[in-house]
Amino acid sequence: MTIYVRFAPSPTGLLHVGNIRAALFNFLFARHYGGRFLLRMDDTDQERSKSEYEAAIRRDLTWLGITWDEEARQSTRVDRYSEILEKLKAESHVYPCFETQEELGLKRKTQLGRGLPPVYDRGALKLSPQEIEGKLASGQKPHWRFKLTHTDVKWEDGIQKSKSVPASSISDPVIVREDGVPLYTFCSVIDDADMGITHIIRGEDHVTNTAVQLQLWGAITDKPAPVFAHFPLLVSADGKEMSKRLGSLSIASMRDDTHIEAMAINSLLAKLGTSDPIAPYLDMDDLAASFDLSKISRATPKFDMKELKHISAKILHTTSYENIKDKLAAQSLGDVTEALWNTARANLELLEDIRLWQNVVDGPLTPLCEDKDFLVQATETLPPEPWDHSTWKAWTDMLKQKTGRKGKDLFMPLRLALTAQNHGPELKLLLPLIGRKRALARLAGKKGVEE
Repeated sequence: MTIYVRFAPSPTGLLHVGNIRAALFNFLFARHYGGRFLLRMDDTDQERSKSEYEAAIRRDLTWLGITWDEEARQSTRVDRYSEILEKLKAESHVYPCFETQEELGLKRKTQLGRGLPPVYDRGALKLSPQEIEGKLASGQKPHWRFKLTHTDVKWEDGIQKSKSVPASSISDPVIVREDGVPLYTFCSVIDDADMGITHIIRGEDHVTNTAVQLQLWGAITDKPAPVFAHFPLLVSADGKEMSKRLGSLSIASMRDDTHIEAMAINSLLAKLGTSDPIAPYLDMDDLAASFDLSKISRATPKFDMKELKHISAKILHTTSYENIKDKLAAQSLGDVTEALWNTARANLELLEDIRLWQNVVDGPLTPLCEDKDFLVQATETLPPEPWDHSTWKAWTDMLKQKTGRKGKDLFMPLRLALTAQNHGPELKLLLPLIGRKRALARLAGKKGVEE
């Protein structure tokens, strides 16, 4: 059997860390087993679905390296949903309902007031054929509910193992609205059956949906149902539920505002809540090779933005110039040399931080000359070029012998004058990049070499 999974977002908003985790799990699972990954737009709600959101979804997935083998959209399959609805009508699996949202809300409020679960009371089943015909003749349009069989729905979950949900605890689901729009639960089952989806990996907030969809599946087709796997949902670092509408957690914001590395997001989300250690991965192939549903814990994982930023920085620290040069060029940093990248990368938190060290090398900058007498002595002992990685030690050894200084008292005034920073890459690496002319100017307190 070839594994076939899907990610089916609704283009009604931006992707965030919660739903991108579902996409990532499905993608890695497919790649691990040599399967296929489908991107399916659940866009039957034409009022809320927007082309700009669909474009954003595609951009976010592509940026993360989550590629798809096929794609589909529900809005092209409306006739198929109508066909299956008629089948379910003919087999008495569905029934028309005419209650308004206000009436349904009142029913739920009354049930809750009596300490009862707010499960639909199947009041519409009490309507006679004549009453239904009368409502239709008067222009009332029904919404259609699927009639659940009140048994325990059982399945072997790919993560949570044996699951059982009593269907009597669930309201008969609305599968088609009164305006004729088919809903997610209904469309997904038809699509998954028609398209041959073998595994459905999603958050545990869908467990009740799975119970419903398994009964729908049995009413629609005699094909074997997919394997369902439900992973725990993320919470924030303080243990609180994460809002799906929190803009800072959108993939677009992480890319464009926070400037997180794409593989940092993949690395953290793939390993968070698993038995594997959280570590930076540089490519999807390695991440997919290590992916295993059995490693996902039932415990609730905590998403910490600080941890994500730390992983992002670690990825920069280990990325070669060959693998970063195209990204540097895309961010107008194409003049960053391999020597500068290798010198400064261990000091970067974000890719854009390389601008600081590029300026340190190329200038001009305002040197911090707090010990001018010492800097005069430093100027007098500055070796002639050519310089290499041994020049710094040779220079500071001479200065140490001449002034008697050592440690911080020796090195810090030089660092402040040469870089205007109190920390950074090793000066034995930076000094040859700065060059003797700039070094002399900065030791003299000048911003540029032409002053």
